[in-house]
Amino acid sequence: MDLSLSTKNVFSSALRFAMSIDTLKNSPELVHELKTSAQEQVEFMLSEDEEVRLLVSQEEVKCVVRLGISSVLSTLLDRLSSLLLLPEEFDVLNDIEWLCKVLPRMELMKDLVFKWADVSSEILVIAQNCKLGVKVKLVEVTGKVLEAVGYGVVIVPCGSRACLLKLWLPFIRRLKTLVDAEGSESEYRMDEDLCEFLEGSMVSLVLTLPSNDQAEVFGEWMRGIALEGVKFPDLSEAFEVWCYRSKSAKRRLLEKCDRLASENLAL
Repeated sequence: MDLSLSTKNVFSSALRFAMSIDTLKNSPELVHELKTSAQEQVEFMLSEDEEVRLLVSQEEVKCVVRLGISSVLSTLLDRLSSLLLLPEEFDVLNDIEWLCKVLPRMELMKDLVFKWADVSSEILVIAQNCKLGVKVKLVEVTGKVLEAVGYGVVIVPCGSRACLLKLWLPFIRRLKTLVDAEGSESEYRMDEDLCEFLEGSMVSLVLTLPSNDQAEVFGEWMRGIALEGVKFPDLSEAFEVWCYRSKSAKRRLLEKCDRLASENLAL
């Protein structure tokens, strides 16, 4: 019992420092070093400590994690809105990426996804004035959220899924155009791996949407190709599936109408 309490205290303390809930007021270098060590400690305990795997289901531990998620996102919004988040100062976005790595192992990724969906509109308004490198890092983080939703790791209501994709798709497409215009010498790039990752996540996500939302997404996607020549992301695979399903649904509807008409005539 004492051992479990001790383990919980150590794990909770590591979580708080890892998510910057508890910070020191002195040297930033010391704070960064402590946070990095705490993140490594959390990862190790999740992988190696059987007691911790049981502890993560306790409400007290979940509350610490949820507090940390809120703290990290609040810090992100504060820094974005004050334009304090420079390309060389990615700490808060790196923290969110780290959360995307450990939260699925704690079955708490849904908390980050729902919070990210809630603040996405605000982030996107502020992000218009951010440096290119910050925008690329935001898209990398968003890709983790889209992946979790698109592949069913986190179950999100239909309306929220559609909203998430419709919000971020135009931003990601415009960013890809800006990054490509910078050329291969640019410090900040959306490399092939990132583009494939984003594309796969968005294809999976759009296929989970109702037909009307899919039609809206595909309409915006095709307008971008026709008017701006922006071919990223390639949603053609999902579009073909949607076309096939739409034709099949229409055919089934017509067959049902014909059958009902025949039954009425027989009466």
